[in-house]
Amino acid sequence: MLSTDSFQIHLTGVCGCCGALRPRYKRLVDNIFPEDPEDGLVKANMEKLTFYALSAPEKLDRIGAYLSERLSRDVARHRYGYVCIAMEALDQLLMACHCQTINLFVESFLTMVRKLLEADKPNLQILGTNSFVKFANIEEDTPSYHRSYDFFVSRFSEMCHSSYEDPDIRTKIRMAGIRGLQGVVRKTVNDELQANIWDPQHMDKIVPSLLFNLQQEEGVERSPSPETEKERESPVELTERCFRELLGRAAYGNIKNAVKPVLMHLDNHSLWESKTFAVRCFKIVMYSIQSQHSHLVIQQLLGHLDANSKNSARVRAGIVEVISEAAVIEASGSIGPTVLEVFNTLLKQLRLSVDYELTGSYDSFANMGSKVIKVHEERQLQEAVIKTVGSFAYTLPPYQRSEVMLFIIGKIPVPGMYPALGSVTAGFQSTNILTALPTSFLDPLLSFTLMEDAEIRLLVLDILIGIIDRHDNRHKFSPVRIISDISVLKLKVDKCSRQDNLFMKKHSQRLYRHIYLACKEESSVQRHFESLYTLLALICVELANEEVVVDLIRLALALQDLALTEEALPVYTRCAIHALSAVYLNLICQLTTVPTFCQHVHEVRPTVCLSVRPFIDPFICLSKLEKVEGEVLFVQTKIAEILGGSGYNTERLATAYIPQITGLTLSLSFKYTGCPVVCLIFFDTVIHSVNVEELERERRRQVVERFQTAPFEEIAAHCGARVSPCLASIHTLILSSKSTNTALLPSGSVGNGHGPSRSIPVYEMKFPDLCVY
Repeated sequence: MLSTDSFQIHLTGVCGCCGALRPRYKRLVDNIFPEDPEDGLVKANMEKLTFYALSAPEKLDRIGAYLSERLSRDVARHRYGYVCIAMEALDQLLMACHCQTINLFVESFLTMVRKLLEADKPNLQILGTNSFVKFANIEEDTPSYHRSYDFFVSRFSEMCHSSYEDPDIRTKIRMAGIRGLQGVVRKTVNDELQANIWDPQHMDKIVPSLLFNLQQEEGVERSPSPETEKERESPVELTERCFRELLGRAAYGNIKNAVKPVLMHLDNHSLWESKTFAVRCFKIVMYSIQSQHSHLVIQQLLGHLDANSKNSARVRAGIVEVISEAAVIEASGSIGPTVLEVFNTLLKQLRLSVDYELTGSYDSFANMGSKVIKVHEERQLQEAVIKTVGSFAYTLPPYQRSEVMLFIIGKIPVPGMYPALGSVTAGFQSTNILTALPTSFLDPLLSFTLMEDAEIRLLVLDILIGIIDRHDNRHKFSPVRIISDISVLKLKVDKCSRQDNLFMKKHSQRLYRHIYLACKEESSVQRHFESLYTLLALICVELANEEVVVDLIRLALALQDLALTEEALPVYTRCAIHALSAVYLNLICQLTTVPTFCQHVHEVRPTVCLSVRPFIDPFICLSKLEKVEGEVLFVQTKIAEILGGSGYNTERLATAYIPQITGLTLSLSFKYTGCPVVCLIFFDTVIHSVNVEELERERRRQVVERFQTAPFEEIAAHCGARVSPCLASIHTLILSSKSTNTALLPSGSVGNGHGPSRSIPVYEMKFPDLCVY
């Protein structure tokens, strides 16, 4: 039998012999660990291990498994120095090896990272995160079909919410969690074989974790020791950078899943009411996503606003404020294919808010309970909606703005819509007035100038001014004052384009008529007359050719006659109308640059208008209208004579302007949800016209319309009733014309006084298209 000493010697010899027989990869792995862990990784032996792994890639998975085994043992024994050495070795092997068998090695690596992240020690968690981030930046040559990152998403999200007692360590853990989430996104976002990181189950963890850190204060105290720029970065800064990177990688189909958690986070933490953080979040979103996808974010916000229609006004106002900011950032000039749906949603919210304010309760919604309506909050919401409507409209081209304004008009008479209409024209710039003011928009807009509500009339005037003013001249006419030399105004005047001339030829009489009738509104005050003057001045500057100037002079003189003859109007209104006529003629005479015309206006003006601001105290302008004599009035015949010498149409100038009433206007006052509104009903029947040409034009239009729309039997009966000779007689006459070489003259034609009219052969006669088969 062997003694105890002999047995121990025998065991030692056996272990020594067995050690030499161990696999080479294990010996190479063991050799990278020093006796004292503080000495760090043995670099020479690490190079041998790397060379071996590159030379025998089939051994790489075994190397990883053995390193994982040693690391687990060291973690259990709290030998953290060796843990760090093992992770460093793994990192270097990952960076060096890209063979086809690396997938098995990666599984061992991820197992070790998972082991570190599950540890209680913050340093181990941070160590595991740093290794994972390095791994995330490696592009693998071979795909992986079975790898899962669910654990890492959950664990890194948990680290982002760390509540560790020590503030410095808590900050480090949170920053490690943020970097870990960034690594997961980088590793999976472009790999179709990996789990879809955009799935709600992942986004619902990643996005709230980032937003939680984005809310934290940035003023974290730092140690005075020198640090690198990366180490000085705060969790807020790191979070914003990672959040931007996440959103920047989102494709069209992933925008919804990326934005929805943002909305839910703001809901769950009641962050809409403060607005500041919500606006900041969506500024990051709008600036980070691809520009062609920005309208999807806006649509989600609008949908969220609809979903919160039953919520408090402060919450809705916060969402609207975010939408407004998002619209400003959306720089491509388009808000997606459903432009009108956007405005429909906003106007719907405006209408609901007005209804809540007027009724004072949410009774129509069962789940609102007895919640009290706060009027001032609803007013703030309404202002925010109106501002947002303007922000959206500002991004649209002029033709779409006109459609939007027409769409808003279609919502009237709904209380609260009028301010929304005005906000659309803010900053309106149009080069083509025909596009900006089509008939479908101009007609209802002009009809509102005759409404009983003075505020609505003023708003409509401001809208017309905003659309017509294409050179930012409107502010140069305010305040209204008598100016002897208009060059001080530095007006920007361009030659009228063909579109301008066509617009005025088509719509000028309607404009003049409504301006004339708007002056007669008894409820008008100083602001109304100032707006009317600005509108007239802009028409003269922006749209006036020679014919338009003549009509504007006739209109100004008609206003003078209106002030003198309409005794039923209030004295203030009559005086203001007369002052408007005088101030406007003072402007026109200087724009025409006809010296004698200016002289005549300057002779009459001091007597008519003595004040600097004629609409503030129009009684100074004309204190006793009943005693006004001819020498203090603008004389139409004299003006016609003066301008006739400069080539203007004397006959038209000498004709007094009388508004052409082409439709019967009936004003009916009624109430809609407690708000007085005026409904304008226009009848198509012509009741009056002083212009024979207008009557003839209307008659021709009716004839053409009858032939285009009426049944054939009705047309035949109508023509047969008004033709005196029978069809046989006409047939005979036409046949006889072939032999006599004479033809029927067109109906209504007469000779020219110099002998009989020249006969026209039948084959040269022109028949209407509808009569030719």
